[in-house]
Amino acid sequence: MAIPSGPLLVVEDMPNIQELLVVTLRFKGYPVMAASNGQEALALIEKERPALIITDILMPKMDGYALVQTLRKNPLTRPIPVIFLSATYVTPEDKAFALSLGAVRFLEKPVDTEEFLLTVAEVLTQSRPFSSEPLGDREFYTGYHQRLEAKLNHKNQQIARTERLLPTLPPEQRPSFESLLAEERLQRQEIQTELDELFLLLSNFERKE
Repeated sequence: MAIPSGPLLVVEDMPNIQELLVVTLRFKGYPVMAASNGQEALALIEKERPALIITDILMPKMDGYALVQTLRKNPLTRPIPVIFLSATYVTPEDKAFALSLGAVRFLEKPVDTEEFLLTVAEVLTQSRPFSSEPLGDREFYTGYHQRLEAKLNHKNQQIARTERLLPTLPPEQRPSFESLLAEERLQRQEIQTELDELFLLLSNFERKE
């Protein structure tokens, strides 16, 4: 086990996944602190600088993309290495954008415990200090907007497929698919909310130019 110079910060809004990651790391002897979104993470980082941040991408209030961009814009937090975890943003374009923000690794959910622990140990034992210049605001907002639009289109396709499927199912199978449809619609609303907020940010940015 690599001994970090500070705690590891897990940023994850799903309580069961957050607990799994925290317990897995603590079982290996790592000091760990946890946050449920980017805003909570920044508040913790102000109090104690972590040796490594492990963050989900799709989260309320401030998602993983925005969190990492904020960290990279601050010279004091720029050197903190970041590992992205995601079950939603997993296309090659999603991963490329995540790495362009300065993430050192990208792992897909569900998390393979051995791969996860090996990745954490590799990052913590890197002899070369990590540093990454932030993307420019326009480049970040444009790339972020593209990723959200692609995700919204994909989510709309999933919802349409589930809606078409529901009437063809026997009654005993419908409740589970109705639950799935409700979850998909909630995720769509979260993505749409992020897009709306980002549109306002882009509009304000363009007015200032």
